Amino acid sequence: MNFIQPIKANSSDTTAHVAALCKAARASTRQLAMADTATRNAALRAAARALRNASADLVAANAEDIAGLDDGKPESFVDRLRLDKARVAALADAIDAIAELPDPVGRELARFERPNGLDIRRVAVPIGVIAMIYESRPNVGADASALCIKSGNAIILRGGSESIRSTAAIVACMRKGLVEAGLPADCVQAVATIDRAAVTELLHAVDLVDLVIPRGGRGLVELVRREARVPTLLHLDGNCHSYVHADADVAQAVAIIRNAKLRRTGICGATESIVIDRQVADRVLPALADAMPDCELRGDAEAVAIEPRLLPASEEDWSTEYLDAIASVKIVGGLDEAIAFVSDNSSGHTDAILTRNDEAARRFMTAVDSAVVMHNASTQFSDGGEFGMGAEIGIATGKMHARGPVGLEQLTSFKYLVHGAGQTRT
Repeated sequence: MNFIQPIKANSSDTTAHVAALCKAARASTRQLAMADTATRNAALRAAARALRNASADLVAANAEDIAGLDDGKPESFVDRLRLDKARVAALADAIDAIAELPDPVGRELARFERPNGLDIRRVAVPIGVIAMIYESRPNVGADASALCIKSGNAIILRGGSESIRSTAAIVACMRKGLVEAGLPADCVQAVATIDRAAVTELLHAVDLVDLVIPRGGRGLVELVRREARVPTLLHLDGNCHSYVHADADVAQAVAIIRNAKLRRTGICGATESIVIDRQVADRVLPALADAMPDCELRGDAEAVAIEPRLLPASEEDWSTEYLDAIASVKIVGGLDEAIAFVSDNSSGHTDAILTRNDEAARRFMTAVDSAVVMHNASTQFSDGGEFGMGAEIGIATGKMHARGPVGLEQLTSFKYLVHGAGQTRT
């Protein structure tokens, strides 16, 4: 299979390269938007077959990416990057599953008739050209491409430099599926340079890119906030909290927190900070330390005094997304203090309260202004698939257009279709 070959990092080459991608994507949107559901689904199923058939090539490309990593990368980082045959098969299965989802394009969102007889419908339409800027995880490229094809959008992928070969291999399969279904290959493209200037070029591509979705650490998101001249759908880092309220079932809370932290440490929905009510801290902390010997717990002075197996936390710990088997622990003096601490330190992604007190849960869930707020459940359920939405392109932490898991419906805009019978306006 012929993969996209990385081009050299030269500013003039990068500018021309990104401009060419954007123009090709824009040119492809009309045919993709006009394609019916069956055609877009056929492209997805063909892409899934191409992924399965190219499994060995994908794994080999990924092995080259991993071999090129700098020494000292944590295993959690490497795991997010790694592809094996099982993971490639899972990528293909996810694309097939997206093909089975209802078509979001053409949905009638509202309909009303005016006194003058005008029949007005609001219908869902594709956004257009979406640029996806993300770090390390090659599966993001597959999911994002499939979601965009299904929703009638062209996509330009800019994965991290550490996954450029893996991304190119995945994109080659997606493009093969498009061509097999009679759609333009340029509906899915990847930036083929590690030059960081490519990100800025995408953010400045007014009139060619309709939406930029960044998915990565705080540094990437801050760059996007600072440089973007096109609309963005921000996916901030996942500094997620789990608060053990005074009325929590301690055994249940400990089990939930272990899952929320350690099921997969490298995902954005993993709990990074554990907040514990002072009234139950002497029971919760030893139970946590017993249940999580494979997790480094960093506590405030009060927590360390109660459970000496904890390490002292620094002020920086309260705002850190570890993406590793590390969690901070904060003791608070009640619900109001917990709400204040979470509100001050959360990234607005997902936060949870663990309690048998429904009124406390209601107050926490109302006051904490995050995209997802949970009661007695692991924060790792913050996921489009778990919400029944199918695959997601990310978790939006802003408040405009989309918030929380971004699936097919959130990748559409709308327009008004107005039918008349000769009406003129006086």
